[in-house]
Amino acid sequence: MTAPSPSPAAVRRTAHTLATGAVGWLHRHRELGSLPPDTSGELTDPDSVYKPLGESALAASLVLREGIASPADRRAAEEILDFAWAQLREGDLLYERQLRYMMMTDPLELYTHFARAGYRHERLHGLFNHLGRLVSRDGAEQLPNRRLAVANAARVAGLDREPDWRVLTDATWLGHTPEPWAIDWMTAYCVTHTVFHVTDWGGRPQGLSEEIQDYLARWLPVWMDVWQEIQEWDLLAELLIVDSCLAEPRSAPEVWEVLAGAQRPDGLVPRNGEPVSDDPEEAFREHHHTTVVAAVAGTLALSRHRGAPALV
Repeated sequence: MTAPSPSPAAVRRTAHTLATGAVGWLHRHRELGSLPPDTSGELTDPDSVYKPLGESALAASLVLREGIASPADRRAAEEILDFAWAQLREGDLLYERQLRYMMMTDPLELYTHFARAGYRHERLHGLFNHLGRLVSRDGAEQLPNRRLAVANAARVAGLDREPDWRVLTDATWLGHTPEPWAIDWMTAYCVTHTVFHVTDWGGRPQGLSEEIQDYLARWLPVWMDVWQEIQEWDLLAELLIVDSCLAEPRSAPEVWEVLAGAQRPDGLVPRNGEPVSDDPEEAFREHHHTTVVAAVAGTLALSRHRGAPALV
C-alpha cells in the first residue's frame, strides 16, 4: 500500500475546525428540520425533512461513537439526537411507517443511527426481526450498495441477520475494482456508500478486502483531484470519509484545507461552488447534506489521527 500521509497533525487541526463548525451549524439549525405537525407514517415526501433528520442523527451518532469531540460538541450531538428522536415520536413514527409499508427499508436505516447511540424501540425492533425473516425481503429489488446499507443497519441495530458481506460487496461496482477512469458522478456516490456500509462508517476498516484497500489507496487521490477541481464539495467530503474508512488513511492535508476553505464562518459547508442563498430555509434545504458529510468527515479524521498532538 501507499505510505500514509506524513502530516497527520495538520489533517487533525483542519478536520477539527471543519467538524466543530459543521456540528455547531447542524445544532443551531436543527429546528429547520422539524416535521409538520400532522406527519404520519405515509410520508408523501420523505426526502423533504424525514431524510435530513436521519442524516443529522447519523452525524451526531458518530460524534458520540468516536468519543473524541469536545464537551460542547458532545452536548450538541446529544441534543441533535434527542430532537430528531422526539420528531419521530420516539420511534413510533418509524414503527407506523414500517408496519404500513413492509418492503420499505428507510425505517430501519433511520433507526440504526439512534440504536448506535443507545436509543431503542422494542416493538419496532421486534418488527424488524420479523420482517427480516420473510422471503419477500430477501428478494427485494435493490442496487448492490443499497443491500449493503440495509445489512449494515441491521448489524448496528443488533438484529438477527447473518449476511455474506463478501458476496454483497463483490456485487458492487467497487467490488469489481474496475477501470478507475470509468467512474462518473453517480457511480462515485455508489462507491462511497459501499465503503460506508461495509466498514460501518469507518468503525470496521477490516471489512474491506486488501484488494479493495489497495485500489482505493491508489485512485482516491485522483478522484479527489477531479471533484476538487470542479468544486463538488459534497462528493469531495464523501471521498474524504472513504479515506478515513481505510486501514491506513492517507489523504493530504492540502485536500482538507481546500474543503475547510469552502466552509462558511457559520459552519455551513456548501454542496458546490455556487453562491449560498441568504434565506436560512433554502440554505438548509440545499446544503444540509454537505454539512452533515463534513461533520462526519472531520469527526472520523480526528479519530483516525489520534496519535497527532491533542487539541484543546
